[in-house]
Amino acid sequence: MIKLYDNGVYLIHGTEIVEDVENAGIFVSKEEAAKNTIAYGILKEHNTAPDMKSLRIKFDKLTSHDITFVGIIQTARASGLEKFPVPYVLTNCHNSLCAVGGTINEDDHMFGLTCAKKYGGVYVPPHQAVIHQFAREVLAGGGKMILGSDSHTRYGALGTMAMGEGGPELVKQLLNKTYDINMPGVVGIYLDGEPAKGVGPQDVALAIIGATFKNGYVNNKVMEFVGPGVGKLSADFRIGIDVMTTETTCLSSIWRTDEKIEEFYEIHGRREDYKELNPGETAYYDGMVYVDLSEIKPMIAMPFHPSNVYTIDELNENLSDILHDVEKKALISLDGAVEYSLQDKIVDGKFYVEQGIIAGCAGGGFENICAAADIIKGKNIGADAFTFSVYPASTPIYMELVKNGVVADLLEAGTVVKTAFCGPCFGAGDTPANNAFSIRHTTRNFPNREGSKLQSGQISSVALMDARSIAATAANKGFLTPATSMDVEYKGQKYYFDKNIYKNRVFDSKGVADPSVEIQFGPNIKDWPAMSALPENLVLKVVSEIHDPVTTTDELIPSGETSSYRSNPLGLAEFALSRKDPAYVGRAKEVQAAQKAIEAGKCPLEVLEELKPVVAKVKETYPNVGEGNIGVGSTIFAVKPGDGSAREQAASCQKVLGGWANIANEYATKRYRSNLINWGMLPFLTDADDKELPFKNGDYIFVPDVRRAVEEKADVVKAYVVKDSLEEMDLRLGELTDAEREIILQGCLINYYRATAGK
Repeated sequence: MIKLYDNGVYLIHGTEIVEDVENAGIFVSKEEAAKNTIAYGILKEHNTAPDMKSLRIKFDKLTSHDITFVGIIQTARASGLEKFPVPYVLTNCHNSLCAVGGTINEDDHMFGLTCAKKYGGVYVPPHQAVIHQFAREVLAGGGKMILGSDSHTRYGALGTMAMGEGGPELVKQLLNKTYDINMPGVVGIYLDGEPAKGVGPQDVALAIIGATFKNGYVNNKVMEFVGPGVGKLSADFRIGIDVMTTETTCLSSIWRTDEKIEEFYEIHGRREDYKELNPGETAYYDGMVYVDLSEIKPMIAMPFHPSNVYTIDELNENLSDILHDVEKKALISLDGAVEYSLQDKIVDGKFYVEQGIIAGCAGGGFENICAAADIIKGKNIGADAFTFSVYPASTPIYMELVKNGVVADLLEAGTVVKTAFCGPCFGAGDTPANNAFSIRHTTRNFPNREGSKLQSGQISSVALMDARSIAATAANKGFLTPATSMDVEYKGQKYYFDKNIYKNRVFDSKGVADPSVEIQFGPNIKDWPAMSALPENLVLKVVSEIHDPVTTTDELIPSGETSSYRSNPLGLAEFALSRKDPAYVGRAKEVQAAQKAIEAGKCPLEVLEELKPVVAKVKETYPNVGEGNIGVGSTIFAVKPGDGSAREQAASCQKVLGGWANIANEYATKRYRSNLINWGMLPFLTDADDKELPFKNGDYIFVPDVRRAVEEKADVVKAYVVKDSLEEMDLRLGELTDAEREIILQGCLINYYRATAGK
């Protein structure tokens, strides 16, 4: 059972939830009690601002992987980087296979190694560990804060408040700047009871996501896990829930800690990094999610979102109806680009799937894989279409699974056991066949993410499940089966961490930079193109309209094989919106030609004929608009863009194609809006219903005095749709810090740091 409280609540002694303050004898104000959350204490210790309203956070450590660290370091180098001021770990777990684009993946890896040497960082070679498992094993510490350029940067179960952001926010930390946010709300996640046998962390996580995502209950807030149920969960179980908090769109997470977390640190040879964390005697939370763990059943998140949840029993009992409902939802997600049906998955009244995968930062933990092996031991997956792959999250985990016999049990059953790799999560590994259905203990199941190419008529489906029920399905040869329906003896094997694996293979500068090292560049590694400052006036052409309820970053810039080009800003930009609106790049480039003409001192009207009547109409009302005070660019409209990945390229690709703005009803995540700002794009909001917009794809929008509006901290910006007349509309900028306004004015973060160098 999950209950969401309508209002804020007090938590007394860490165990008693109190709504009725007057009759509970509580004499502490909300403001004072809010200071007693774990989150408040950690944020206060890392805040460099004079108060706790507008925070300026400095993180203890940073981490990135091989589809983000090249762009981050290139941006930081262009902005004056001399050395890494805090520990910065560069892992290589996304393009590990080096399978696409010739040498470019390994070129990125060598770039990372030489930068770790030159600037004083840590380099984790391919196949050693996925980014978040290495962070758990080596970086996390009680009361610390870690910033990562991956959305699933979550180490709250270990007492570390971690956040996933776009690359520019890491650049700020590398340049000794701060992460600036208003004090976030803190929502308590009260765990009670104990999970039933066969229920795993993904089941609990999916239940929480299903209860909180659509209503935005924890959006941009910190989830703080408290209550007696926490103590009933192992460290691995807590980690498995924690990593999935990203899918609620929360800002971060933190858990109370105890002897089980202390044991985790001791196993990894870092007992000194443990810190006991508990809320104060009387703590106030802005909301509370009550979770009765004993009531959680094996769950499945059906395509195409982690919040599209059902119990497996419910699905099996109502197969035809639920599959029909998923098909209807898919019509929205897939824009009708391909025919989509799941009815053929019903075989003899049962649901048949073609693939099972346990992998990555969510599924590849030691306990998950051991439990899966206990379930499938003595059985086999059969010789039909169904396949089963397991990816341990790190080489130390893999080594222990070899030593204790788990790998042997898996292999004998027909499982393929692979090295640490994030590919199945973002579409670069174990891509299903066309029309196939894959069940995965990974983090996401967005459309296009698992390898589908709608423009080529290819579609496959991914559902999220816990490792235990995936193994039960594998033991049943692909027929969907909850783990609770099987009588299994779980051995509960003990984990032993071999520190020599990393000692022998991971490069650790110990924070010592070597300026004499020459960075190794590959032919695909390019600098960021020059970007202009925000002009006085803007002419924007709407070049794409997206009316889905939510637009993911995967749809703004696809994952999968395109990841190989993320070290090449212009090369990657060719893929922007390619699986959502294939004509976007061409339209954006046509408009960009006019801006390039302006920057070259030429007349934009000569390169973009359709601009002539637009400018003529504008000059009827604004005769002074013209040479020297106007910019031309593109914008897109989406109802709620930016759900999912932290990847900055969802914004930067638009920018390098001449994008000046996004227009939205709402931004799905703080990190996407931050990425827009850091790349000098205006994060416009409109209150107009997406079905009744005053503009449409192909229309021009004129924004007069936009630079002055940003300078003068205006919230509402007057704009005009250019038709037979100038049709006025309001656009809002939303809350911006002074630094964010200056970044937009300068045109991007790189320009901002160049302009402020030495100040």
